[in-house]
Amino acid sequence: MPHEDFANEAVDQRDRAEQLARGYPDRLRLAAVDGKTVGGETADEQTATEQASTGEVATEQVPVGEAVTEQVPVPVGEAVTEQAAQKKAIADQAADGRAGAGETAGAIVKELPPELFVTHGTNAEMRWEAMRDVGYHVPNERFFVRNHTSTPIIDAATWRLELHGSGLSNPRSFGYEELLALPAVTRDVAIECAGNGRSLFAAQQHQEVSGTPWRLGGIGVARWRGVPLATVLDRAGLTPDAVDVMPRGLDPHYVCDGIDFGPVRRPIPVAKALKDVILAYEMNGRPLPPDHGYPVRMVVPSWIGLASVKWVGDIEVSASPLASPWTTEFYRMFGEAYPPEGSAPLALQGVKSAFELPWGAELRVGHPYVLHGRSWSGNGRIAGVEVSVDGGATWQRAHLRGPRVVPAWTRWHIGWNPLQTGPHTLLARAVDETGAVQPPQTPHNNFGYLFDAVAGHPVTVVNG
Repeated sequence: MPHEDFANEAVDQRDRAEQLARGYPDRLRLAAVDGKTVGGETADEQTATEQASTGEVATEQVPVGEAVTEQVPVPVGEAVTEQAAQKKAIADQAADGRAGAGETAGAIVKELPPELFVTHGTNAEMRWEAMRDVGYHVPNERFFVRNHTSTPIIDAATWRLELHGSGLSNPRSFGYEELLALPAVTRDVAIECAGNGRSLFAAQQHQEVSGTPWRLGGIGVARWRGVPLATVLDRAGLTPDAVDVMPRGLDPHYVCDGIDFGPVRRPIPVAKALKDVILAYEMNGRPLPPDHGYPVRMVVPSWIGLASVKWVGDIEVSASPLASPWTTEFYRMFGEAYPPEGSAPLALQGVKSAFELPWGAELRVGHPYVLHGRSWSGNGRIAGVEVSVDGGATWQRAHLRGPRVVPAWTRWHIGWNPLQTGPHTLLARAVDETGAVQPPQTPHNNFGYLFDAVAGHPVTVVNG
């Protein structure tokens, strides 16, 4: 199906697609013949993992992807015990006086088994095949890690969030327990590095770029719980002339080529801050792990992961525009197609897809499989996904299943019985409800940001 027809059909039949998708989980929960499945669960495993997916039991009554305000945000069940235990453990680590400012514990604290992650220096990329036995959310222990420096160890007992700046009439601070006492919301949101897919500029488009060579595993979806940033800003006296809000992390200073750029910080417009941003303290029903921002991080739906600053220590609110090296030196498009100062600072993510398969997987000829994958967009819900098993010569519509949340992802699957041995290239292209379709190629930029082209996934079909 041509790209134009695919996009037009998505826009014109938006409501119909959503109606059909609501029926997919019951009508199209397929597994491969003889129980074989590629990049996903069998029907029984899928049901079990969806029910047991991290955090879902504790928040089962919360509509997926919808914000739910709770006047008494008390964690339930396991979360209460684990939160207390983790707070004590981290407090013990910080008992030598490192509390508050944040002491480096190492580039990454959690274990990184090679069957789950590809390590890139201070970063850890999720292997997509590691998603085959989990449900909608990525478990905390499998969630990718993007660090500019190292994970700090912070004591929540002495941590405080400072709010200051010319855009506030009542500057103030909040302690950890004070923040937990405020009304909370729970949302399913994807966090994705702006460089996700960067290595494909070279591997697929034969273009040189610089930066961490992510393939497609610099993304994850979790169920985040926290306080709307709007609530905190209101209590600090947000003024009508406020323009920008800039959170600052407590991570070690980022030093590159001898230049100290300070801790990670990124301004966002007040309009975005008031819309859907949360100060999260739970991830999948548990306190944030150290690598993912403990005790508190920003979660900025649909925007590049940089905006979701981890280990937040202060927030500046200004009546004039704010800037940081992360909006002037980095996270802009630079290259021949852009002005010397680069593009505007990056914000929204594009449309992408990935197979839940090992890169270069081996499949057996003549054996029916179900190919599983996920698609996402920062602009709107996924309206459709097409898959090609012959390098783009022909396309078939995949079956969408489960929730289709704007700041998260949509799961899909399609059957395939490979009849010829040898190398094959699998392709998946998605379209969102705005009509945006994954392109065949992404325009080049020097830092390899926002790769959104249809990614060729190599597999080999063998006898056996």
